[in-house]
Amino acid sequence: MVAQGKLVAELEDRWAQLVGVRHAVAVSNGTAALMSIFAALRLGPGDEVITVAYTFPATANAILFTGAKPVFVDIEPHTYLIDADRIEAAITPRTRAIVPVHLFGLVADMNPILDLAVRHGLHLIEDAAQAHAATYQGRQAGSFGHAAFSLYATKNVTTAEGGLITTSDDDIADWLRLYRNQGMRVRHRAEILGYNFRLTDIAAAIGLVQLDKLDKNTSRRQRIAARYDAAFAGLPMVLPSTPNGRGHVYHQYTIRVGPRRDSILAELHGAGIAADVYYQVPVHRQSYLRDRGLEADLPATDNAAATTLALPMFPGLTTTEQDRVIAAVRGAIERHVDVSSATDRQRAVR
Repeated sequence: MVAQGKLVAELEDRWAQLVGVRHAVAVSNGTAALMSIFAALRLGPGDEVITVAYTFPATANAILFTGAKPVFVDIEPHTYLIDADRIEAAITPRTRAIVPVHLFGLVADMNPILDLAVRHGLHLIEDAAQAHAATYQGRQAGSFGHAAFSLYATKNVTTAEGGLITTSDDDIADWLRLYRNQGMRVRHRAEILGYNFRLTDIAAAIGLVQLDKLDKNTSRRQRIAARYDAAFAGLPMVLPSTPNGRGHVYHQYTIRVGPRRDSILAELHGAGIAADVYYQVPVHRQSYLRDRGLEADLPATDNAAATTLALPMFPGLTTTEQDRVIAAVRGAIERHVDVSSATDRQRAVR
């Protein structure tokens, strides 16, 4: 069995146990996971879905796939996550769902978001692509609503390509299993319109080994992050924020360095440091969204896109390699950031 066999089923069972839900449904990638959830909820033209623009475009693309409209709200400047205080003002009679994105390995502020969803009768879908084993008030990412995880090559658990959907809704899970398998429960007998969004057993075999390493790799990422925190303390930059009650798994280690970000990035690249920017062009600034009239005024999002960068973060990063990163970052900051103005910016962000 090569496609969607016993190893896929084992990966699904173990992922459901990890997240603490009744069902995990494996699919071909994280985008397909989001698309399948939205299809299961029967989103369509005329519907609105509240989410953020500071994310990978797949979040919005999966909404557009159904014919529904993404409605963007701004982020918290210190966490880069959806600002729960801004959601209610964006709710209209057409709103069907809220999609918080658990960015960089940190879970959004779920209690007020859950309250809003219940009070307004809205679906809650977590984009947990970057939040494997991240926690909020003791609960795992992916346990608050229907959730999509990515198993892409760069994720904390990878199958090279792949995705997982988590849910505790039996009917939704059953429908998703049909949908990802050409609509078939029994071969050659299609019950619904479905597609080939299957995961292979080859990919699942990789994922099971990766899952065995998740606790160790997460601890390693957290130690690397703590070492960065200590090395950069007192420098004119804003370090990642982890609010009380949340467990950060550091898919990325993102720092805010100010308006000279591009100069700092160029210097780091020149020193052989593989720093990067997520996301330099946020979704609401992408041309295909603007062509659809989906512009939004999101100052915190635009500021994050212009002033942040991510440092090397992966479990195999050695202490010697991290020391090279730290030295290069400290030197670039000293040469490019004005200390007094940076201190003012730090206060404003916090």
